[in-house]
Amino acid sequence: MVQVATTQTPQPDAIERIALDVSGMKCAGCVKAVENKLSRQSGVVSACVNLVTAVAMVECQPGSVKATDLAQHLTESGFPTQPRDASHASGLDGPALQVQQQEAERQQLRQLAIAAMLVFLSSLGHLSNWVGGPSLPLLSQMEFHWALATLTLLGPARSLIQDGWRGLRHNVPNMNTLVGLGAVTAYLASCIALLFPNLGWECFFDEPVMLLSFILLGRTLEQRARGRAAAAYRSLLALQPKLARLIGTTAETTDQTGIEIPADRLRVGEWVQVLPGEAIPADGEVVVGQSTVNESMLTGEATPVLKQPQDPVSAGTLNLSGAIAVKVTRIGQDTTLARIIELVEAAQARKAPIQSLADTVAGYFTYTVMALAALTFCFWYFAGTNFWPGVLPESHPSSVLLSLKLAIAVLVVACPCALGLATPTAILVGSSLGAEQGLLIRGGDVLERVHNLDAVVFDKTGTLTSGHPVLTDCLPVRSPQPPLPKGGSETLVEVLEDRSPQPPLQKGGNGSLGGACPNLSPENQLLQLAATVDSGTHHPLADAICQRSQQESLSLLPVDRFHTEAGMGVSAYVEGQQVLLGNQDWLAQQGVAIAPESAAQAITLAQTGKTVIYLSVDGKLAGLLAASDPVRPDAEATIAELRQLGLHIYLLTGDQPAAAATVAQQLHLAETDVFAGVRPAEKAATIAKLQDRGYNVAMVGDGINDAPALAQADVGISLRSSTDVAAETAQIVLMRDRVADVLAAIRLSRATFRKIRQNLFWAFAYNVLGLPLAAGALLPIFHISLTPAIAGAMMAFSSVSVVTNSLLLRQRFTNRAKDPTLSGFEIQ
Repeated sequence: MVQVATTQTPQPDAIERIALDVSGMKCAGCVKAVENKLSRQSGVVSACVNLVTAVAMVECQPGSVKATDLAQHLTESGFPTQPRDASHASGLDGPALQVQQQEAERQQLRQLAIAAMLVFLSSLGHLSNWVGGPSLPLLSQMEFHWALATLTLLGPARSLIQDGWRGLRHNVPNMNTLVGLGAVTAYLASCIALLFPNLGWECFFDEPVMLLSFILLGRTLEQRARGRAAAAYRSLLALQPKLARLIGTTAETTDQTGIEIPADRLRVGEWVQVLPGEAIPADGEVVVGQSTVNESMLTGEATPVLKQPQDPVSAGTLNLSGAIAVKVTRIGQDTTLARIIELVEAAQARKAPIQSLADTVAGYFTYTVMALAALTFCFWYFAGTNFWPGVLPESHPSSVLLSLKLAIAVLVVACPCALGLATPTAILVGSSLGAEQGLLIRGGDVLERVHNLDAVVFDKTGTLTSGHPVLTDCLPVRSPQPPLPKGGSETLVEVLEDRSPQPPLQKGGNGSLGGACPNLSPENQLLQLAATVDSGTHHPLADAICQRSQQESLSLLPVDRFHTEAGMGVSAYVEGQQVLLGNQDWLAQQGVAIAPESAAQAITLAQTGKTVIYLSVDGKLAGLLAASDPVRPDAEATIAELRQLGLHIYLLTGDQPAAAATVAQQLHLAETDVFAGVRPAEKAATIAKLQDRGYNVAMVGDGINDAPALAQADVGISLRSSTDVAAETAQIVLMRDRVADVLAAIRLSRATFRKIRQNLFWAFAYNVLGLPLAAGALLPIFHISLTPAIAGAMMAFSSVSVVTNSLLLRQRFTNRAKDPTLSGFEIQ
């Protein structure tokens, strides 16, 4: 988030965030004024305001300021404000959202009709002069145009003028201030000309009418465009379920009749019934029944997902085929959908650093334009008409009138609104597009950093590989003395006394789950011991061991005193004996010696791309286990395309060098691009070394051990299946768990940032070219000047053009998405 003002910089975990709904903002000057007023309040660390969504995000020291006090302060300053809470979207269910949109469309149509009628009536009286036809008796009379201008100022344009005056009175002038000054000045000058015809002034009542009608027309078109830009975000809000069918805390079937209660009243642990066609009301897991669930609203993946008992489900997803009972695990603001909405909303409030120049200019823009208008009047009245008398019209050769018209044109041609809309509209469209496709990008600052990336570093396990390894080998050694499984008749050492290491583990076993397992083979005894220790941790390799143990129907042994060393291994005491399970470094740290024969076996396994796991009992090596984690099918193509974008690709893993080399070979990575055997604490240092070489680095990871590297990187990217720590640390979250979405996120970020730069360029270029033209720069040589009406039309449509350019990003993606030969965001 852009730091507007900083009074103190507390630790990141000591920050309280407040969201405010702010109305009355019309342009970038208003945004800057609101940010300044918020940041000057005691206890506020920073404030960031989004013109499009009319939301202010305030970071403050915990307990130092109340949201109601901030809202009251802004309201007293001319910006009606109220705190935004979790209930702000509660009324946006499907029917309510549709009614709200229909009412907005009707209001916009009324404004369009009024604007069109004003343009027609103000120009109709001069139609005879334009085409040489007969004059119209009533519409060509000046009294009619006076009445029309008066009604316009008191009617459709009244709120605009009042808002402009309110801003000027509170020392925060805005776009309406400029337009109001221009329209009222033109009206008063025409009234003077009408009342005192001997002055020889021209009456131009049509100018303020056409000016205001063009402003209304442009404002309406801009609102419609902004509405389309925010449509995806509103649809995301509308996904939040309103009702849940509670069936208690237990259920044997899905046929129970539940009681409908508000979804926000659910509690963790309760069970709810979800029928076909209903939205799942909270995050949970299926406990009874099975069904297919449409998760496209969260992941962008259109294919329904089969859900069975113990499978997780998310709030807002749609149950399609069967009735299911779901046990609630997360509610309210803790659900996946609520967190996505929060991320998208926060992303839309965070600005790209490139916007800081526009914000700085906007803060002084309105005062500068008013000063420039005054200088324009003074120059032409005191000097310009004397140097170039030919610029005066023959019909009304009044230097006062000419100077006044040019000053009015300067007032109304300036457009701070275009500067204010340049960044937020592009971010709004880009972040909404990303959310629709399962790409959560945290803000405009992330977009700018993605644009500057030079290198992408991938974690291996669970990122470039599937993250679901399969146990392939279980090799006992001769000398260990692990605990005897209950019910067995001999120790493992006795069984292995006359055996050599065994070949890869084959399916099939004996015993029964949950009971004693007598007469186990040495391989299954080793597997049982490993599964017992791994039952106290959660890791892909541990899951592979436990899953294979279940397939072999092996019971777990009594175990206690679990300890996990991230990136190294685990330890536990099984029937009083210490068992270590992990990589070679982990056992070496604990003083476990590895015989040459076992070391050779480990090298052989690693050379085939397998991950080797060592197991020891009471300080003696008991056996080796090996697992294979296949490379994701889209990894090779993704890396190739990232290289085509000019990015350097690196592999960073804590796995053994041989296993890393095998994956690198499949992905066509050079040995110098692979960092293997890197401990979790050293991963961040590896990223820092790349940054010291001048690279802007993105890190892609999924585990707790990747969190420091994600934080160190310029851009952290995590998968949805990541741990909460990794997901919270990352700036981009890939909801579909596809490595190809790294490419999609980078392409979308680059395309959105290009739109921001285009919008800012045109907004600045428009004002740089429009202001001198309105001030009469071409009048002496080419006799070209802008009337107030034309200047107003240019100002109105400059904002429309900026918003429309942002919408082209959506249009471009939509067209490509319809082409089945293109995948994801094919935006170069």
